[in-house]
Amino acid sequence: MSCRFYCVFTTKMLQIEMKNLMQNDKIKIDIVSDVACPWCYVGKKRLEKAIKKWDGIPVEIEWHPFQLDSNIPKEGLDRDTYLTNKFGSLEGPLEMTKRLEESGKEEGITFNFGQEWLAVNTLQLHQLLHVAGEEGFKDALKERFMKAYFDENLHLNTIDVLSSIMAEYDWSAEKTKQVLEDDSIAYAVKQEIAHYQQRGVNSVPFFIINDKYGISGAQPASVFLEAFQQVSPLKIISEGNSCDPVTGVC
Repeated sequence: MSCRFYCVFTTKMLQIEMKNLMQNDKIKIDIVSDVACPWCYVGKKRLEKAIKKWDGIPVEIEWHPFQLDSNIPKEGLDRDTYLTNKFGSLEGPLEMTKRLEESGKEEGITFNFGQEWLAVNTLQLHQLLHVAGEEGFKDALKERFMKAYFDENLHLNTIDVLSSIMAEYDWSAEKTKQVLEDDSIAYAVKQEIAHYQQRGVNSVPFFIINDKYGISGAQPASVFLEAFQQVSPLKIISEGNSCDPVTGVC
């Protein structure tokens, strides 16, 4: 290999590397979560807290579906039946909800696990979120569903309740019904769930940063801020005379 060829080749590689660095102008976070996951709600609030404190490059969020329990019947399960089926008794789970309530208060969430709470199959909620993503309001709808499910104890398995919520985003009852009955949307949601399971996501919330780094669970805001710093390019606070290895200008 001649010196001339080597130098040209090396310069090209430097140009490509510098271009890649320059293109890293945002932090992309893919969040895998389920509406029925209380820690996903806590994790959402903690991430938002971190983003508010962050003063670096922009952060972009994209939500992805997950189902903690795809076997819940369409009519749902009342609180005591669901907890007993899942944990074998009520004593342990009800103690767990107390810890969740305390964590929720710290993040401005009012968890309400009263007798009227109903466990639902979340596939249809993910169908609505799927289309909301195409229309640009998935984050807002995710927040709305979580508040309705955990705070307001709305039964998110009835067409009337879901149509009422979607009307807040200017959807007609007919459009809501069409989305819920569209098998192709349900299939797309299931495929997306399978994709992230194949990538190793088996519990939620799960945060994937720049498609390389994973954060599992509802971590404190400080953990997210540390991750942002690690994946961000160097922040130049002052510039002076220097030599450029690509152009050769000094």
